[in-house]
Amino acid sequence: MQSLYGFDRRRVNGPEWSVPPPYESTEPGPSSTRKRGANDIRPIFLKTGLVTQANGSAYIETENVKIACAVYGPRQSKSTFHEKAKLNVEVKYAPFALAKRRNPMKEVEDRPTAVQVQQAIQPSIRLELFPKSTIDVFITVIEEDGEASCIASSTVAASAALADAGFEMLGLVASCAACTTSVSSASGESDMEVDENSGAAASSIIRLDPDLQDAKTASATFLMACIPALGTVTNLRQTGTMTGAVAAECLDQCLQKCGDIHGVMVKALVEGAEQRKASQVTAPVVTN
Repeated sequence: MQSLYGFDRRRVNGPEWSVPPPYESTEPGPSSTRKRGANDIRPIFLKTGLVTQANGSAYIETENVKIACAVYGPRQSKSTFHEKAKLNVEVKYAPFALAKRRNPMKEVEDRPTAVQVQQAIQPSIRLELFPKSTIDVFITVIEEDGEASCIASSTVAASAALADAGFEMLGLVASCAACTTSVSSASGESDMEVDENSGAAASSIIRLDPDLQDAKTASATFLMACIPALGTVTNLRQTGTMTGAVAAECLDQCLQKCGDIHGVMVKALVEGAEQRKASQVTAPVVTN
């Protein structure tokens, strides 16, 4: 009872012991936490048919990148007559998609991402078969780890969802991103660049499928989407400065990886079709 004499009931009493709060270390850490090789992409998990209410859907996960896509249509358009179907792509980020919480109502980054995805997948769809119709593609970014890689994964998910919906397409669209990081000229795995202003030689490493840490240290990024079955490129985007030789090398490496991604997409679509067929066969028949 004597210990209660010093207890003040009129204020909030803290604990008798305390610990110092943890602070972020001010020491410089490693520039990148990348554990894979410069020419390696993250393992891909792709599954179709997860959204039963949609005509087609796909979910893609590449380590810290998680994206869901749903396709609805073709729907009858309420606007004036047009010979080809209109493709609408909408991208939404979950509030917890990034380390910093996003406000879904005030973000402006969603529209440029949707434009890149639309430009990549639109050439692959036979829109002339659906006059006066609308095709809606809804993409939800659950987790992002690098903007360029997020756009590439969104493109893959959207193309797989369109194929899952049964739209007639010229081919599946695969996408891959790359970035260049400047390093010392002593590095043996780098490609040489020449500064046009000073003429001094500088070297850079091409890293495929850059994550967030790679993007922070990158001097330029390269994003490419293509139809591997036809060998055609549907969309290209470059930010930053790189020479023509390095850009051509990025294109070649991305094209090679898009072939591997195309194989993953085909396998996921075949597995989804087999699973759908098996569920229809085993479904009980209800008769009155």
